[in-house]
Amino acid sequence: MSDRSLVVVSAGLSQPSSTRLLADQLAVATVSALEKLGATADVRVLELRDYARDITNNLVTGFPSEQLKDALSAVAGANGLIAVTPTFRGSFSGLFKSFLDVVDDEALRGTPVLLGATGGTARHSLMLEHAVRPVFVYLGSVVAPTSVFAATDDFAGDVQLVPLRARIDRAAGELAAEVIRCERTAAPDPFALTTSFDQLLAGD
Repeated sequence: MSDRSLVVVSAGLSQPSSTRLLADQLAVATVSALEKLGATADVRVLELRDYARDITNNLVTGFPSEQLKDALSAVAGANGLIAVTPTFRGSFSGLFKSFLDVVDDEALRGTPVLLGATGGTARHSLMLEHAVRPVFVYLGSVVAPTSVFAATDDFAGDVQLVPLRARIDRAAGELAAEVIRCERTAAPDPFALTTSFDQLLAGD
């Protein structure tokens, strides 16, 4: 069996978080789908609430903390990404967008991505298509056709409700297939110096 790295980005703010719950469900389903295709997955979950101050400082100063640098490197080197955001005012959360703003422009190019979101009502479900998907298309990601939105009612009883479960499984299968298909080369280190200090001083 071949190994793949899977990074899960959860932008939930509360604890416990329905956003994290959906992210975990998508991750478990994707790992299962990968196993059926003969691959194992090393999963890393990034709770963006833990990086909130670092992200803000990075936006202001242009320099990431060591903790944030490690998270950004994990995203850049992932074979697949699951990105889940809560819905705020009909769009993604500010924390979610701020994190993507500090991701290197080339870090997600060619990376298979599965999109998910949570919200109070299913009326917000198209937010994934008109707000989130265009951002990842801009970044050059290979976005799975099926995105997964979970409303409050989906978590009111059993998280294994048939409609949500079926959508999770379909989206996970699509992501797994792309992860297998896309043999990514090592992502460039976004923090590596490409110009020597001598060149900088010489104005090259």
